[in-house]
Amino acid sequence: MNIDRFKSHHVEILSGIAVLRKLSHQGVVEYAVDIAHELKALSQVITQHLAIEDRILYPSLERSGDAAMANMSRAYQNDMPGIANAFINFARRWSNATLLSKKPEEFRAEANIVLKNIHTRMVRENREFYPAIEAMEEHSYA
Repeated sequence: MNIDRFKSHHVEILSGIAVLRKLSHQGVVEYAVDIAHELKALSQVITQHLAIEDRILYPSLERSGDAAMANMSRAYQNDMPGIANAFINFARRWSNATLLSKKPEEFRAEANIVLKNIHTRMVRENREFYPAIEAMEEHSYA
């Protein structure tokens, strides 16, 4: 299974989080329109990434015949709904520049939690999950 698309999404997601962090530090009120725009773009990438994981990645790993990989996949899949739902609700709420301008500190507080969880998850997948998938693939061709 080629996971390049998933890796590419992770680069986009981590980059989007970095842009949001930078804009927030520069001023939520001053950059509210840019933050709302970036958040919408990030939401599209994350939504697409989650859909492809659910439709392709997890089912493929479940059918891989590798019990350890299937268990790891299930654990990652079971961990994701809470993170995903929190992000979806966050993105819906804060993709509004007017609300951002009115409640910048609320946005910052929520962003620190939600975006940190997404970031932590991406880093963990990059360090543990994706290398395990690639190792499984290498062994299946050996």
